[in-house]
Amino acid sequence: MKKLIFVLVLMMATLVINAQFRGATNVTMPTVTIVKKADLPKAIKDNVAKDYTGFAIKGATCTNTNNVITYAVVIVKGTTTETLVYDKDGKFIKKEAQNVVEAPDPKKK
Repeated sequence: MKKLIFVLVLMMATLVINAQFRGATNVTMPTVTIVKKADLPKAIKDNVAKDYTGFAIKGATCTNTNNVITYAVVIVKGTTTETLVYDKDGKFIKKEAQNVVEAPDPKKK
């Protein structure tokens, strides 16, 4: 009887492990590529020039996740930095939050 229970537990463990590996094979990692300013779609460059006057494009990346292409464009103006996300056609999607870390004031204690 103990051998039967042991074999059943072993079979169940094998099924669980097999199911986990099958689920993991469907996951694809996104592909991220650095994009030169000149290679950005015209719609993105036009949007930055129109809606973010005075900002300059510092850098950009193109991400391909499950055949969905997005562009993340970093723009700067003085000490202000923004990250804008666009779709493959250059349509604005969102502005990503910036994590700003302020230097401690040496006068305050």
